[in-house]
Amino acid sequence: MWEQVQETVNYINKVNNFNPEYGVILGSGLGSFTEDIKIELTLPYNEIPNFPVSTVQGHKGALVFGTIGDKKVVAMQGRFHFYEGYSMKEVTFPVRVMKYLGITKLIVSNASGGVNPNYKIGEIVIIKDHINFTPEHPLRGLNDERFGPRFVNMSEPYSRKMIAKAKLLATELKIEVKDGIYLGLQGPSFETLAEYKMVKILGADCVGMSTVPEVIVARHMDLETFGISVITDIGDEDNIDTISHDEVLEAAQKAEPNVRSLIKELILKY
Repeated sequence: MWEQVQETVNYINKVNNFNPEYGVILGSGLGSFTEDIKIELTLPYNEIPNFPVSTVQGHKGALVFGTIGDKKVVAMQGRFHFYEGYSMKEVTFPVRVMKYLGITKLIVSNASGGVNPNYKIGEIVIIKDHINFTPEHPLRGLNDERFGPRFVNMSEPYSRKMIAKAKLLATELKIEVKDGIYLGLQGPSFETLAEYKMVKILGADCVGMSTVPEVIVARHMDLETFGISVITDIGDEDNIDTISHDEVLEAAQKAEPNVRSLIKELILKY
C-alpha cells in the first residue's frame, strides 16, 4: 500500500505541482461544488495510477485541483464504495493519496436516509459522530506505522472545532442545519423498514453507504475531518415505498446550493 500511494502521489506531483490544504469528497448529487473552485487541473480517475474508477450514477470520477479564495483544494468528483466490489483499502486509497499530496483537513459529504423524526427531506445534517456497521474495517490487516498507529483513537472522528465553526457560519448564511449521528452500512440496497427501525434504536439519526471508512482512514493519518449529509429520504412507513436512487439525487441536488455555500465558507474562514 505504501509503495502504491507514493507512486500515485509522485505521478500527480509530476503532472501538477500543487500542495492542497483541503481535501473534499463530493457525494451523490453534490459534484457541482467544483463550480466554486478556480480550477487549475482536472485529472480523470482512469488516468491516475492505482486509482479505482467510480461506477455509480451521479459520481463523475475525477480529481479536481484548484483554489477557493487563497485556500488550495483537491476535490474528489465521485467516491468509491465497498458495494461496487472494491476492498476497503481501495475505497479509502484516495484519502491516503490526498494526505501525501499535502492536505491537513478533509471534508466529506454524502446523501443519507433519515430516521430522526425531526428530520425532513432536503435537510442538511452536520455529522457529529458515526456508528460503523460496514462488514470490513479499512484498517484490517498488517498496520503500516508510516501511515498511522495500529489502534486509532476515534473519540473525535469529526472535528469539534470545525463543527462549531460550520454552525456559526450556517447562522450567518441563514442556512438551517441539524447535527446528528451517521450509521454506515454496506448497501447497495436501501434499508428495509425493520432496518431503519434498527438504525434508530442503535442511536443514529441517519444511515448511508459511505463516509465511515474514509473518516476512519483520515483519522488514522491524523487528518482533521468534517462531515455533512443531505437527508434524501425518510425511513418510515409513510415514505419508504417511494425511495429510489433518482429521488436521492434529486433531493441532494435541491439542497446543493446551501451545502456548497456552507462548505465554501468553511474552507475560506476556518
